[in-house]
This record gives sequence, C-alpha cells and structure tokens, in this order.
Amino acid sequence: MNIAIILAGGVGSRCGKDKPKQFIEVLGKPILVYTIEAFQKHSEIDAIEVVCIEQYMEYLDELILKYNLSKVKWVVKGGDTFQNSVINGVFYLKDKVRPDDIVLIHYGASPFVSEEIITDGILVCREKGNSSSATPCYLLLGNNEEGLQSTQWVDRDKIMQLNSPQCFQFRYVYQLYQEAIEKEILNQVEPHTTSLMYKMGQTIYFSKGNQTNIKITTKEDLELFEGYVLKKNRDKNL
Repeated sequence: MNIAIILAGGVGSRCGKDKPKQFIEVLGKPILVYTIEAFQKHSEIDAIEVVCIEQYMEYLDELILKYNLSKVKWVVKGGDTFQNSVINGVFYLKDKVRPDDIVLIHYGASPFVSEEIITDGILVCREKGNSSSATPCYLLLGNNEEGLQSTQWVDRDKIMQLNSPQCFQFRYVYQLYQEAIEKEILNQVEPHTTSLMYKMGQTIYFSKGNQTNIKITTKEDLELFEGYVLKKNRDKNL
C-alpha cells in the first residue's frame, strides 16, 4: 500500500494573508485541496493522511466532503514544529499500515506536484528504501556572506535541490524517528526529514523532480500558481 502524508500543520505567513497559506483560496479552492487532489487522482496512491493545524481540522473535514476526497482516511493534529508534525503523522500510522508499505511525505502548500513525480518517487523507494524528489541547480551559485556579498564560486554540478514528496518504507521512517528521539538529536538539525537523515549518516536516493514543483511561500508564488491553474483549466476546455 502507498500512503501519502500531506503536511498542513504550518502557519506560514510570508504570503501576507490572514490564514495559513495551505488554506488560501486560488480561484475559489484552497491550495491544500489542489495538493490532495494530485494524490487523490494518482492510481498508485491507496490512502491519504493529512496532518493539520488544529484550528483548521473541522474546516478540513468540510473540504474533504465538499471535494469528495475519498482517499483521505485520517486527519491528524499537527505538531508545534515540522519534525513533530511528521512524527505525529508517522507514529499515528503504526498500527494501520504494514512495515513494507510506502509513505510519501509531501508539503500541503506544494500543489504543483505531478503524476510523474509521484510515480517515480514510489518506484525509486521500492528499489532503494527511500527517495526524495530532486532537481539539479540551474542557476549560478556563490557563497553568502551575511546576505550582502559573495566572494566564492560554488560548483552547481555538485548540488541537488531536494523537494517533496519524500518517500520511505514505513519501517525505515518509523525507526528513523524513534532513534532520533531516543538519541535526543531532533533539535540539532534543520526541520526536515532529509536533514535528519544526513545527521544520522543515511543515504538519500534521488527521484524525478522539476523546476515547477515549488512550495508556495510568497505572494509571487501564489500568482504563479493561479496562472498555472488557469492554463490547466484552459487546456481541459480545448
């Protein structure tokens, strides 16, 4: 079984709106719904769990009914940090999935994810035990000196940009977080599963990504996504 864990527990405010960005509406529909629909429509996704900010859990239940998001089987309360939200989502599934099932951890504010990206994430994970959507860095890179200047060139061919979905055999990600909690190292790393993997000496395997699959963070990202949706709708009607 393949289970998508959609993370919607954040309260990001850089979009300049009065609600968490995953619940901002684009053409009348919340961003989170677009994200869930990408997994809802994918033939290899069997179930979806949404880790949601507590104040919006009731609203999310309404959205699930309104948009017929039938693969959403569980809604779990988010944590006070990204890592704790992932832990809540993963640990909640302990008695509900098998050790060799695949979980796909994905940001609720990343609605650009494509069928191809999801498919390849599952494929690589089946072969390697984990995968992260990844793309080469196409821009020129330099070091950052206090946000003011750069004096050193950085070889972009040695850099990959990691994104979501991040896919894991359930037993792997469950044990990863169990060990991290026991060793008390969660507060020593940046708040991402991949950062924790690096800290614990693990290897991350790349699956397909693309430059479009961004996480909505700013007002400009919102405008970009609105244009993307308009184009998709236009193409459907041609």
